[in-house]
Amino acid sequence: MRTVSGPTDRVVVVGAGLSGLSAALRLAGAGRQVTVLERADVPGGRAGLLELGGYAFDTGPTVLTMPDLIADALDCVDERLEDWLELQPVEPLYRAFYPDGSTLDVHADRARMAEEVRQVCGPDEARGYERYVDFVTRLYRLEMRDFIDRNTDSPLGLVTPNLARLVALGGFRRLAPKVAQYLRDPRTQRLFSFQSMYAGLSPYDALALYAVISYMDSVAGVVFPKGGMHALPRALAGAAEKHGVVFRYGEEVARVVVEHGRATAVETTTGERLPADVVVLTTDVPQDLLPPAKQRRLRYSPSCFLLLTGSTASYTRTAHHNLHFGQAWRSVFRELIHDGQLMSDPSLLVTNPTASDPSLAPRGRQSYYVLVPTPNSDAGIDWDVVGPRYRDEVVARLEGLGYKGFGDAIEVEHITTPADWQRQGMAHGTPFGPAHTFRQTGPFRPGNLLLDNVVRAGSGTRPGVGVPMVLLSGRLAAERVLGR
Repeated sequence: MRTVSGPTDRVVVVGAGLSGLSAALRLAGAGRQVTVLERADVPGGRAGLLELGGYAFDTGPTVLTMPDLIADALDCVDERLEDWLELQPVEPLYRAFYPDGSTLDVHADRARMAEEVRQVCGPDEARGYERYVDFVTRLYRLEMRDFIDRNTDSPLGLVTPNLARLVALGGFRRLAPKVAQYLRDPRTQRLFSFQSMYAGLSPYDALALYAVISYMDSVAGVVFPKGGMHALPRALAGAAEKHGVVFRYGEEVARVVVEHGRATAVETTTGERLPADVVVLTTDVPQDLLPPAKQRRLRYSPSCFLLLTGSTASYTRTAHHNLHFGQAWRSVFRELIHDGQLMSDPSLLVTNPTASDPSLAPRGRQSYYVLVPTPNSDAGIDWDVVGPRYRDEVVARLEGLGYKGFGDAIEVEHITTPADWQRQGMAHGTPFGPAHTFRQTGPFRPGNLLLDNVVRAGSGTRPGVGVPMVLLSGRLAAERVLGR
């Protein structure tokens, strides 16, 4: 594995998102002098916080899995997760609602989930579910060490015995038909394949190896931090600061100063230069801060429309995470990904964080996080025009799904469209980064060693998108500095 050359004593990390915090903790734990520059006033990056009218809203990811990765980052500075975060299991992990009126709760406990599937879909489907869990569990074990949590300098580095096992297991087939090999009911097929959207792909286009995401959030379990998801970056930043990492908030980086092929400093928009032996970049397009160079064209994931509401209404049928599947399925992926159109019959995610932590809203109130997949900004939709109308359509759809009086109960609200994501600096107006196509997967994804002493972390590099993956990207970036 290649590592940065030259001295590594002074490290400047650009961005206090989860990947930057993960890298900073590891580098500080190894004795490096670390400074983190963050243009916002708080840590978190995509895992942001919006405080509005007494409500505290998470503006980014709401599903937290694989807490061992958080513990691993904190352990690098001899800190314990339980001293910094209070995590509670989410039960059920999800509640799925279907157009025929049926519901299906997802449980991490295998026996309990098998019984749930048996009650809703029948005994044959329950047996198929258990075989599917065996498949994704084995898939996870094969992928994690050799293909996810590992730096490679060449695709040849992945030629291991586990690669042959992964091929034999069917990891390079398409996801939807692979899931159908175990699950026959369209309801369970959707429930255990929709996760490919996290990777920016339809289940019919994604490789089966991305079933590993359903292992993470439907088998390994989901937790929720007290104080909301933003408690995670606050905890990581607090632990890092305790161990000597210097955070400078409200500092925007203008460029990385490069001399003779090496970074020598980071320059802020105020003209200040911070000398650096190593620079870790976590921005969406790190090349924007480096001298001009030929850039690889990437295919980007779809985006989303996000509606955050503080509400006087509560609903007895809902859980913390609620998936509402539309009648249409395969056709809406074509609309979304290939045609660049709004889905005619969208499935959507409704998260009710106050179901787990009432302190996130005023007494007696609820908060709702409504996410609807949309095309990214390449589709050319004028969201300044479409956004208000689409907001009303989403509210009407929610009311049709059983959220009676949803619109009238709203006290405060905030909308984020693909145009807003783009204004926040997210490439192509999507918070999900480059899609995980075959040519943008594993060793073919943009690398994390940009120059002799410039390293990259975040969802745009390896291993990819999602909270567990960006935490791992910080670890892999640190390994480029420290070695394994």
